[in-house]
Amino acid sequence: MPLKLSTYSQSRDIPPLPPGCDTFHSIDLFRLYEATSGYTPLLVVASEEGKPVGRLLGVIQKSIHLYPLSFTRRCEVFGTGEYADEVTDREAVFDELLQQLTDMALREAFVIEFRNLSNALFGYKAFRQHHYFPVNWLRVYNSLHDCPRVEARFSPSRIRQIRKGLKNGAEVRQAQTVEEVYEFAHILYKIYSSKIRRFFPDKAFFSHLAKQLMRESGKARIFIVTYKGKIIGGSACIYSGDTAYLWFSGGMRNAYRLQYPGVLAVWGALQDAAQAGFRHLEFMDVGLPFRRHGYRDFVLRFGGRQVGTRRWFRFRWEWLNRLFNWFYK
Repeated sequence: MPLKLSTYSQSRDIPPLPPGCDTFHSIDLFRLYEATSGYTPLLVVASEEGKPVGRLLGVIQKSIHLYPLSFTRRCEVFGTGEYADEVTDREAVFDELLQQLTDMALREAFVIEFRNLSNALFGYKAFRQHHYFPVNWLRVYNSLHDCPRVEARFSPSRIRQIRKGLKNGAEVRQAQTVEEVYEFAHILYKIYSSKIRRFFPDKAFFSHLAKQLMRESGKARIFIVTYKGKIIGGSACIYSGDTAYLWFSGGMRNAYRLQYPGVLAVWGALQDAAQAGFRHLEFMDVGLPFRRHGYRDFVLRFGGRQVGTRRWFRFRWEWLNRLFNWFYK
């Protein structure tokens, strides 16, 4: 029997679905995107004989920059979807999900990006058939299951910084109130907009993250670094399967150099993930493999491993997409 594909852009229209294990393709994350300004979620569900057998969640981001003046819409997808256990040919289901999502997303987005792939080979044929092109990328993750202490693989300088930061009065803990979450988001906004990357979600994203994924489903946590009662840094993690993902992190290192807030923010997330029993913690954005990236150099001192992977891209403009497909053939 052929698959039936259904596309949803509002959570109230989504029928009851099995809970699943992949947070990046969950209804909880859909609702988080839906509640955040600048995000438009897009969920494609494949069904067979009335039973859902696969799902693929993407989000269209609207980004506006005043200098230089630019307005872009991009669709971002984490991973390649989630599938029912009884599905034997997942790549065939993915092929149809991909076609549907591509057709829908390119009506609004200028580019589609598939990232953080757990299996870099999965879906290769489908991506090529739908005119996506791959770009080599890097993943960095820490193994937590085969290490008695998370600090065992840290560089000596990193361990000294953690000790000094704690000795100089800094503390790490989970955020408890909405006010703490907003203050954390405000700090990260200034750090990301000036140093790390241009796109940063609306600050309300983090309050919804705390509500939708942290309190209701336990699929996320926000850690803050404080000094004399003031928040000076922090990190946000999302959890899927047996892996913790460090989505955002940063600290006011210029104003609080002796407290090492950025270092403690990552250390706190690693410690918590290890204590919770996760096998790995992966850093979400570590840059292209063929150029230096300050954040990648920073996180590698926590003992992480570099693994080659790829991201898949598809442009709306056919001539531009053909050019990149030729270049990356």
